[in-house]
Amino acid sequence: MQEEEFELEPVPHELKGLDTFSKLLDSTFRIPFTDIRFGVDFLVGLIPYGGDLLSFLFSGGLVLTMARHGASGMVLIKMLWNIFLDAVVGSVPILGDIFDLFYKANRRNYNLLIEHYGEGEHQGSGWIVVIPVLLTLILLFGLLIWLLIKVASFGWGILF
Repeated sequence: MQEEEFELEPVPHELKGLDTFSKLLDSTFRIPFTDIRFGVDFLVGLIPYGGDLLSFLFSGGLVLTMARHGASGMVLIKMLWNIFLDAVVGSVPILGDIFDLFYKANRRNYNLLIEHYGEGEHQGSGWIVVIPVLLTLILLFGLLIWLLIKVASFGWGILF
């Protein structure tokens, strides 16, 4: 499966770092003899629970950086949806890892920013939706931390 690319024009200089980071997270490596690409996000996601939390932090930081580069409320909603879907489905053992291999939320978000920045797509305010979505993401992050602590304490109890 080839990675979809939506880049419509050369990437503006100030966004080159975001391009590089999203490629690092989602498409740096290739499975030999296939067109399947994956990145650090997939590798980290293989670590039970903690990997999903770390992946969530990477993706969230990327979206925050994109927001500082002028993403509209509407494009932020779409980006947050990508992260939410990646975090929820990605947390399911095995199925989530397969989903992470193909979904590539960080590249999708970068491509949304390029479409927004280069062609003026995905315009409009989304603050009525963004605030509840951010609160939901914060709650999800808290639940992931709680789950990680429970699993760690359970493991600690077995060992000692």
